[in-house]
Amino acid sequence: MTKRILLVDDSSLARRTMRQMLETAGYQVEEAIDAVQALERYYLHPHDLVILDNVMDKMFGLEAIAKFKDLNPEVRIIMATADIQSSTKEQAMAAGAYALVNKPINREQLLLFVHEALKGEGACN
Repeated sequence: MTKRILLVDDSSLARRTMRQMLETAGYQVEEAIDAVQALERYYLHPHDLVILDNVMDKMFGLEAIAKFKDLNPEVRIIMATADIQSSTKEQAMAAGAYALVNKPINREQLLLFVHEALKGEGACN
């Protein structure tokens, strides 16, 4: 069964790039342009994994992680961000992210984190 991934980013370029990486690897990808839209889509049809940008209009990714966890405490989330500060990574992991991948996205790293998250193993990084 193909794993379903919800890709959340306000940048169409980032979504298009990651979507191509993920679909080429055999995953089914649904997109959302912000966290509000993503939460609605997840609520209606839960996904196996959420890849979530941090800086977006309406709601930041760190806040969205808590809301996803309210919907499903077991949800697997990978945060994708251009913010390279270690404090951002610490905050994301403390909020419940499985992993943090930096932009620009490295294909091998993204696919490794996705694979590990979907296997259900402990947090990456």
